[in-house]
Formats: sequence, C-alpha cells, structure tokens
Amino acid sequence: MPDLNFHTYGPADGPEILAVHGMTGHGARWADLADNHLPEARIYAPDLIGHGRSPWTPPWDITAQVDGLAALLDAHARGPVLVVGHSYGGAIAVHLAQRRPELVRALVLLDPAIGLDPADLLEVAELTAKYPDYTDAAEAKSEKINGAWADVPPELLDREVDAHLVAADNGRVRWRMSTAAIVASWGELARPIVVPPADTPTVVVQAERVQPPYVSEEFKTALREQLGSSLTVVELDCDHMVPQAKPADVAALVRELL
Repeated sequence: MPDLNFHTYGPADGPEILAVHGMTGHGARWADLADNHLPEARIYAPDLIGHGRSPWTPPWDITAQVDGLAALLDAHARGPVLVVGHSYGGAIAVHLAQRRPELVRALVLLDPAIGLDPADLLEVAELTAKYPDYTDAAEAKSEKINGAWADVPPELLDREVDAHLVAADNGRVRWRMSTAAIVASWGELARPIVVPPADTPTVVVQAERVQPPYVSEEFKTALREQLGSSLTVVELDCDHMVPQAKPADVAALVRELL
C-alpha cells in the first residue's frame, strides 16, 4: 500500500481528527476549517489515492482508500480519532469505521455520497472522461461558481485554484488529479448503502440545496435503525461544499463530539 500524502494542522497534543475530502479534491481543502475554526484540534488531512500529491496508480476503489487511511492512522495517530468525511470522503469514512472500528471513535459525515443513482454516476463519469481540462483558470473557476461552489467564499475558491489547478500537457489547465482514477471512482458511489457499526456516535449533515439530495431517506432510515440515539441528522442551508460554505457550523458539530 503506497503512502498517502497528507497535511497536518493544529497542535500535536490536540484532539485528533482525520479529515477526508470528496471526489476531485485534496487534503488542503481543510485548511480554512482547521486554522480558523478548529485550531485546537490535531487534524490529519490526506490526499486520497488518485488525488493531489498522493500516488495515482490503481487500485482506486474504496477498499484501497480505506487501506491507505488505516495505514496513515496506524503510523501517526495516538489513538482512535474522530473522522470527518465530505461527500465521497463520507462514504470512505463509513467503510473505515466498519473495517477498522478500533481506529474510529465518532463520525461527522458532511453530505455523504452513499448509494447514489448509477445512471447519474455514469453520466458524470462520462463527462469527466470527455472534458478533463479547461481553457484557463477563469473557465475552471466558472464551472465551480456555477455548480457546487456557488456559496463558497471567493477567497477559498482562489485558494483552491492556487493549490490544485495545474498546467496540462496540451497547454490547457486541469485539477491535480488522475482522470482515470476519478472516472473509475465515480462508480464507487453507486455501491449499496453502508452504515457505521452500532453505537458509533455519528452526525450526518444534509446540504438542503442539493437536489436530488445525496442523503437519501433510505440512507437515513438505515442509519436510524442501526444507530438509534447515537445518530444526529442536521440540515444546513447550503450547497454541496459544506465544509467551505458552513465552516463555523461544522466546527460546532465537531466540537460536540471532541
């Protein structure tokens, strides 16, 4: 298992958090939440396989992602951690809690992408393969502004461009990720619904502006049946980029579990 590239934030003796980004993202997306809203926490924020500066070679499935995260925690964490996962990262977080429950003491799932419609994911994967790059940074920013990043502060989008947008071989620009890995990984979101182990304290945040919702009624029902009083479901008035759009709310939810 190749080592993941990861970012660390906060004091070495702070309460430990593993922060898992979503599809097409990277670990440095957590910098604003860490530095400005949870400065007391020790946050490990890896680049997932196929993303950022982590290895791009396959396998790219959730099993491989979980193996990478578990290896990171085995090597660096002092004990079980609170796992915060956004979108695809939320799905990976649940699988990590299932496979290595001794590493996970609680979960905060931010608009997790679990059990999504296969037809929708096929369309997204095909678009990713067909349009992997952009004319310039302005076009790349426009796509985000007119999509899930509509309510993200402009300075965070500028930071995203500075950290994550790179020159492509054809003279255009692209996000720092493997197109092959992303195309393959979209299909992982069509996996059957999974839930954390019983009694795992779990907060699920649903982004109300995402329609159809990523957090389905079927998923919430499965969570309630499994977790009972260990589950909290919170609805926030934002689009899909919850940690960037609502960092203060996310930090408050995290602190309740820290």
